[in-house]
Amino acid sequence: MPATAHRRKPAPAVLRLGHLGRLGRFAAMGTVTALILIAGVWASWGTAQHVMLSKGREQGTMTVSECEDGVCTGPYRPVSVGSQARDRVVLDQPVGVKEGETYAVIVKPGSRDVVRSGTAGFLYAWVPLGGALLLASVVVAGGLGLRRTGWALAGSGLAVVTAAWMALCRT
Repeated sequence: MPATAHRRKPAPAVLRLGHLGRLGRFAAMGTVTALILIAGVWASWGTAQHVMLSKGREQGTMTVSECEDGVCTGPYRPVSVGSQARDRVVLDQPVGVKEGETYAVIVKPGSRDVVRSGTAGFLYAWVPLGGALLLASVVVAGGLGLRRTGWALAGSGLAVVTAAWMALCRT
């Protein structure tokens, strides 16, 4: 009998230590990425829901009379049926807002708070998600080693933030 006939084959290793380390890193970085993106959607949805689901909500215009401490106030004039005029409403997003200008807004139900409507309001509402996409791109490219996916996330985040900035500067 040849000497090689009785040689045992090594038992296959189900999971080697190197595989466990890579799997653990992938799971950890995937979880961090998911949490970042969920937080971005969560932060954006608080404002975006009013802009995106505006049917049946009070819509009108706000003329900004005063801005200080990150809050702008002014009178509200309705344009939708059933909406009531208000002497003072509060806009929490003073980015791109100038005193004396009039902006299209939507009233948050049950409050005096308003959010900008239209393209500028829609894009501005999703800026937190754009920032989350930028942050997640670093985790995906560096932590997961998925460089192309990281670049795609970064490009998407940059597009959202840039589009919002351009829309706010135009209005």
